[in-house]
Amino acid sequence: MGSFSIWHWLIVLLVVVLIFGTKKLRNVGKDLGGAVSDFKDGLKGGEKAVTGDAPTPAPTNVIEGEAKRDKV
Repeated sequence: MGSFSIWHWLIVLLVVVLIFGTKKLRNVGKDLGGAVSDFKDGLKGGEKAVTGDAPTPAPTNVIEGEAKRDKV
């Protein structure tokens, strides 16, 4: 009662194909594959930014430890 056999999964797959159709399932698979591919490309792009390919920020004119107080 706890686990399903291969026949149960084949029947579920057949019902899904009959409900959605192969064209709709193909489109869903294509969209999912494209999303995974974009995610991997995004991770590769993040590695480039960490390794130093990004431009360095402009220096600021702030001296550490210097603070100004407003007169109240």
